[in-house]
Amino acid sequence: MSNETVEFIDGESATDIEVDDGISLGAPSIRAALEALLMVTEEPMSTSTLATLTRTPEDTVLTTLHDLAQEYAVQERGFDLRELGGGWRFWTRDNCAQVVERYVLDGQHGRLSQAGLETLAVVAYRQPVTRARISAIRGVNVDGVVRTLVTRGLIEETGHDNETGAHLYRTTTYFLERLGLKSLDELPPIAAHLPMPDNVEEVLDLANN
Repeated sequence: MSNETVEFIDGESATDIEVDDGISLGAPSIRAALEALLMVTEEPMSTSTLATLTRTPEDTVLTTLHDLAQEYAVQERGFDLRELGGGWRFWTRDNCAQVVERYVLDGQHGRLSQAGLETLAVVAYRQPVTRARISAIRGVNVDGVVRTLVTRGLIEETGHDNETGAHLYRTTTYFLERLGLKSLDELPPIAAHLPMPDNVEEVLDLANN
């Protein structure tokens, strides 16, 4: 078991805890750390990976994951924590499918948000690209935006990244139709639409590394 130590400041627990190697976990508890990691992961995350990232024994991580999954079920949350595809990930609860479907269908008839347009532009000019690289370029988590663009038929999965195994995304023929383009070669030069054209490629390349 991990020797976790919690310091108390003015009667309240500190924001971090220390694990057995004395390094800060960076979260209020192992439960909070696991929830934070699972909230941002692109693919199901294995118990061993979670244990490595939290510097916590695998048996402790596994027990905590099962406790969280049971807690969400008892509280009838709108999401489940499931172990599928060799790892753990949050999933929308089955009995909430109708309201999610309503949101998705309504979104298909509305205009794209600024976040949607920016994400679509990154995919268009850097494809094929992973969600992690899109997030690095935009500086924010793009999981929800990517799902919206996929649902609306503007982008699609196209294999996996050789190094990370993460899904790669590209624009679709429907994307070209909506923009009135015959091919991606007709996209305007990206530098002409950015405030710092001299170093934009350098910035994008750094985000890809």
